[in-house]
Amino acid sequence: MATTAKPTVNPSLAVGLALATLGAIAFSGKAIIVKLAYRHGVDAVTLIMLRMLFALPFFLAMSWWASRRTPKQQPPALTRKDVLGIVWLGVTGYYLASFLDFAGLQYITASLERLILYLNPTLVLLLGLVLVGRRIARRQVMGMAISYAGVLLVFGHEVTLQGADVALGAVLVFLSAVSYALYLFHSGEMVQRLGSMRLVGLATSVACLLCIAQFVVLRPLEAALAVAPQVVWLSVLNATLCTVVPVMMVMMAIERIGSGLAAQVGMVGPMSTMVMGVLVLDEPFTAWLVGGTVLVIAGVFVCSRASSYTRHA
Repeated sequence: MATTAKPTVNPSLAVGLALATLGAIAFSGKAIIVKLAYRHGVDAVTLIMLRMLFALPFFLAMSWWASRRTPKQQPPALTRKDVLGIVWLGVTGYYLASFLDFAGLQYITASLERLILYLNPTLVLLLGLVLVGRRIARRQVMGMAISYAGVLLVFGHEVTLQGADVALGAVLVFLSAVSYALYLFHSGEMVQRLGSMRLVGLATSVACLLCIAQFVVLRPLEAALAVAPQVVWLSVLNATLCTVVPVMMVMMAIERIGSGLAAQVGMVGPMSTMVMGVLVLDEPFTAWLVGGTVLVIAGVFVCSRASSYTRHA
């Protein structure tokens, strides 16, 4: 009697998908924690300083681990060009992007913030067009149009509910997305030379130091001691569970399933933010929000598939 072979599941694929999913959800929790902290009267400068202060030791350890010498590998020494590049990426990709994001979250819901940030792949395409004249395919233009229509749908609904401050918050978060897109656009060559873990560790360490220095310049030191204990613990949670841990998870996922599939799994991010915003923050759950989220995810998916098709054509 013939026997039928049982389908086997690739353990590495399963682990990679799980890591990518959990990493996307953990990243999405950042906005929820920031909104909870704002309820205790803290400002953006102090809040981002606390987050970066608690995250700094982890990122320093990450860069040290990735820079160590092993019997099989000797990482390249940092050149002056490398140092300048790391500082530039730290400023654009993490310091400015993080601060503008925190500032914008004072005025808009966590769900709208996540949708705007999720436009990042479309912004990278636009930067390629503006800075180096890289052609954008018709499918990518269609995907971008769908995504931006989704954001405008949710934005328009929030403006009618909360007023003009929503526009300020949306602009700040959009500028945060542009800043991070600049990081992604310029980091490719350095990732190849230094490795992703080493570059992320060094660039984020620069951003942490800048956020701490910004607080020292703009706020009295007593302001850090005056924050509510809940803000401190929320900042610890933000620095670890929503910053360091998802960075590691996504990097390990990419090693197992590749960046393309990891990016597609990351589409759960906006959905998880929407769910957490409704359950934790009591944000309104409306058909406008659902429709806008579906449009943004669909548009980014179309852009990603079109980019993949263009690379392999």
